[in-house]
Amino acid sequence: MTDRYHFHWNDLHSEQFRHLKLLLYWPFFGILFYMAEQVFLEREYHVMWCPLDDAIPFCEWFLIPYLFWFVYLAGMHLYLMIAEVPAFRRMMYFIILTYSAALVAFFVSPSCQELRPAEFPRDSVLTRFLEEFYAFDTNTNVCPSLHCVGSMAVVFGAWDAESLRRWRVPFTAMGLLICVSTVFVKQHSILDVFWAMVVCAAAYGAVYLLPEKGRSKAWKERTIT
Repeated sequence: MTDRYHFHWNDLHSEQFRHLKLLLYWPFFGILFYMAEQVFLEREYHVMWCPLDDAIPFCEWFLIPYLFWFVYLAGMHLYLMIAEVPAFRRMMYFIILTYSAALVAFFVSPSCQELRPAEFPRDSVLTRFLEEFYAFDTNTNVCPSLHCVGSMAVVFGAWDAESLRRWRVPFTAMGLLICVSTVFVKQHSILDVFWAMVVCAAAYGAVYLLPEKGRSKAWKERTIT
């Protein structure tokens, strides 16, 4: 009968588990985000708005994909850290770059939105929940949208993972739906979504495209020699 394996903190230095140290970024981010939200309050916020925001109607049904984001992001973390470690590392590098860029924006150019409806057009379970959610989640530090950045991290992680090849389209559709939901529940301006995509495009090139280009170049050089 074999003994059960017991995890020790020293195991984080081993080849098998050291990728888990990347998760330490999340408490680091949480502390700085809390400071941006709760400590540095006496600041001038830039209001995010464009005419398209007024043309987008409020729809409480989009609260469902908006909240699913938490499962969507955490689930991909859990799956990749167990099943596909290299893809997990690349996804975490993407998150570290994009979320750090967002933190810089929150401190250097703090933003807010004033799009939330003064009263809901309908009374339902979803609108009552959203009313409580509005009270919990502030309308500050919205650009770039972390919901959109996190969703694209999952999409790129799904496309990077070989074991999820058949699930790429559903993951992409869900990621885009979550991004769309942010403007329909009036949590973000379309400008927040746009700048999130700009940040994601830059990070995608740095994390996924440039290293791949470097590997291809190295392979060609070895082949020639």
